Amino acid sequence: MVVALDDTKRSAIATELADLKAIQELLIANEQKVLPVVSNDEEISQRLNDFLKDDQKNLKVIEEVISKFGGGSPQPRDTIRQYVEQVNRLIDGNELTLYQKVSAHERIKHQAVMTGLIIHKASQVVGDDVKEAIGPLNQVNFENRAHQEQLKGVLEVLGTRELTGKDPDQGVWARTQDAVAALRGVFEGLTK
Repeated sequence: MVVALDDTKRSAIATELADLKAIQELLIANEQKVLPVVSNDEEISQRLNDFLKDDQKNLKVIEEVISKFGGGSPQPRDTIRQYVEQVNRLIDGNELTLYQKVSAHERIKHQAVMTGLIIHKASQVVGDDVKEAIGPLNQVNFENRAHQEQLKGVLEVLGTRELTGKDPDQGVWARTQDAVAALRGVFEGLTK
């Protein structure tokens, strides 16, 4: 069954795509700002550099999707523009520690993932033409989700360093202890 997409729905999806583009641009800007600060840690620096390359490539994909979608030149919501300005001020400023800046970055990755997934889900219910135009976003969503998981590991290192001045124990035994603690928390939550 072919579903005709009315102008209001097309405009709403186009705005969501513009929001995703603004968020993706924010991710790139954050990575460019944080990279020099972590340059003395080869592993974290390399990881963020890889994210930056992926995010720049993914921005081009998002721009291609917007042009294929045919929503003209959609603009992000005012709330997203204000959010981007606020995050830029915090990342540029000295109020947040490096750990807090990377933690904010991880949350922005999550926002990018969810925005991309919502666009994908909307495309599934409105018609094949929209689903086809939005199809390339699936790779962007996948990469953003993978980055988000990798950022959790970066946060473990930065947070532990910030609190103790030492690197966390990343060995197999430490990971086993982490898993046991998580399971204990689940079971304790179920019994209350």
